[in-house]
Amino acid sequence: MDRRSFLATAMTTAAVCTSPAAMAANARRPRNVIVILCDDLGYGDLSITGARGIKTPNIDRMAREGRTFSQFYAAANLCTPSRAGLLTGRYPVRTGLGDKVILYNDDRVLPTSEVTIPTALKTAEYATGLFGKWHLGHRGPDWLPTHHGFDRFVGIPYSHDMSPLVLVRAEAGKEAHQVPTEITPLQQIFCEEAEQFITENAERPFFVELALSAPHLPCRPPAPFAGRSGAGAYGDSVEEVDDKVGRILALLRKLGIERDTLVLFTSDNGPWYEGSSGPLRQRKGGGGYDGASKVPMIAWSPGSVSASSHCDAIAMAIDFLPTCCALAGVPLPEVELDGKDISSLIFDGAEQSPHEELVLFDNEDPVAIRTQHWKFVSGDYFLAAFRPTDPKYPQLYDLRDDPAENYSKADRHPEVLADMRRRLERARERFAPFKRASQPRSSGAHA
Repeated sequence: MDRRSFLATAMTTAAVCTSPAAMAANARRPRNVIVILCDDLGYGDLSITGARGIKTPNIDRMAREGRTFSQFYAAANLCTPSRAGLLTGRYPVRTGLGDKVILYNDDRVLPTSEVTIPTALKTAEYATGLFGKWHLGHRGPDWLPTHHGFDRFVGIPYSHDMSPLVLVRAEAGKEAHQVPTEITPLQQIFCEEAEQFITENAERPFFVELALSAPHLPCRPPAPFAGRSGAGAYGDSVEEVDDKVGRILALLRKLGIERDTLVLFTSDNGPWYEGSSGPLRQRKGGGGYDGASKVPMIAWSPGSVSASSHCDAIAMAIDFLPTCCALAGVPLPEVELDGKDISSLIFDGAEQSPHEELVLFDNEDPVAIRTQHWKFVSGDYFLAAFRPTDPKYPQLYDLRDDPAENYSKADRHPEVLADMRRRLERARERFAPFKRASQPRSSGAHA
């Protein structure tokens, strides 16, 4: 079914099932979705968030033409669980991938019983492609993304600092092929493959995840990006990411489908040993603090998303699945979802989050609760020996006045502290049954 036939069928159905107001709202909204997911990009690594020595003109333009989310969280503070949460709409502890990252000798994979975004969209005849980093398992018969709803996969099985580094090409229903590869050309390859897929499917609905493996260390950008920024090789890699964002948006304009397409730009977690978390506390793996999992997010769709607009409502990458289902007009998966439809935040200028709270995890343990106003942190640092303890040192932060989480207000707001403690305890009770009984067998480089 081509795009025109698909839209005609959808409009006929909508005329029967919805009010005129709902029809008008739906008509303004795109069907295609592109998620551009960076690897270890920090909250402060873009020009629009205060980066120094790094220029991101294409992302800046995307923000001017779209809607910037200032309180957006990755699904986890590390790569594997974050990507599992994004694709399934569920806190990653539910999927069996909430604990650390998958390394080379690890047998864990995303279960095929999990419903991913591309699987959900298949009922609406979407073309689906993943180009870039997978990192949700690489062993056994069902690890390939083509077993999880994607029609095409061209990418790497895990982080580009892991070996052996191979480029895999797979089509649904066909045998996959892989060849050795190097880090330097990867972002170019991923972008070219995404461009080809988008061009081939411009006349039908599509979902694309462009999962760049940059600026994850080591950073080895190609010419003309190498040596270009004022922030070393890491800054060069961010500028290459910016170039790829510009290319995707330019292609949509060239094909005349920019108004039919929603582009979501974000990161899988905060920065690792390099990069900037901006004003936020901690970085990748840093427990429940914002520098670990609060990330940039920009929504872009000319004619549907208000230009130069900002949203301060709390949201998370687990919201992508229910939002994509809403855009496609397909039912939600018959599983317990943690994500919410944030269409109203993206398209309608709403400022009221559908979430009463967000749960932040350190591996499989809930360690923080975020409401629109408050943040309560209680748990270990993943990357440090110091262990903040509650109730001895209760950490209650007023994020309206203290986004850096420097000063606890626990002594000033005992009623809020009691409420947030109860919320965290409920979360621990709710997710305890999903924790894995044993640790994964793994070895190799940290991803």
